[in-house]
Amino acid sequence: MSEKQQQQPQKSAVHKRVLIQNSHGEKLVGLLHETGSRELVIICHGFRSTKDRIPMSSLAFAFEREDISAFRFDFAGNGESEGSFQYGNYCREAEDLRAVVEHFQAKQRFVVAVIGHSKGGNAVLMYASKYKDIRTVVNIAGRFDLNRGMEGRLGKDFQEKIQQYGYIDVKNRRGKTKYRVTKESLMDRLATDTRAACQTIPPSCRVLTVHGTLDEFVPVEDAEEFAKYIPNHKLCIVQGADHEFTENQSELATIVLDFIKTALDTKNINSRL
Repeated sequence: MSEKQQQQPQKSAVHKRVLIQNSHGEKLVGLLHETGSRELVIICHGFRSTKDRIPMSSLAFAFEREDISAFRFDFAGNGESEGSFQYGNYCREAEDLRAVVEHFQAKQRFVVAVIGHSKGGNAVLMYASKYKDIRTVVNIAGRFDLNRGMEGRLGKDFQEKIQQYGYIDVKNRRGKTKYRVTKESLMDRLATDTRAACQTIPPSCRVLTVHGTLDEFVPVEDAEEFAKYIPNHKLCIVQGADHEFTENQSELATIVLDFIKTALDTKNINSRL
């Protein structure tokens, strides 16, 4: 499958902009790839990303080509959605996902899977740990050890600075502030227990972790940690793939589709028994 084919769906589907209110009264903006199927997958983006970037958009089109409806949306404070950006917010983003799932369940849609990339991978795992109503979860390049990765963005002395000033402004190379990390949001990240969340995902929930060997942000070793603690887990390491699977979109789509279509096949068999 070529990259051009990935961006141009072969089958006719309707793309609908959907607004969903979260538990804090903020409007979440998403794009529904409506194929007419009752089954639906929900796709979540990562840190300071949006629904329109890869691999979120390419995965949605891949499901569309298979006649499976997909919904990709922006978490609060990101992209088109309302709210302010927060550095941590792992539990809040799981709550945003809850609002999206409930919205479509109320419309009698069967949410067959939730998929998350990077920080979105953590959100879908946190969701599965808390709500236990989705049987198939895909974690793409999620971070297991949340204590890592902060020095690169915040500086080696970030703990001292946050205690002294109450916030850290992360700037680009030109010195312009990209975003602010508050003490509260940093503490939220440090208090998030990924291992405990993984261990409380029920065995009835199938989890797939996909990670690239050339991930420049999250080490591939984190994927192996997920495999240790999630009860019903499949690990897939993609050789040569970076964090966004830039040159491996087709391979990623195939891996994810195969995993989720297995769940759909099982559902169809059970419905006939």
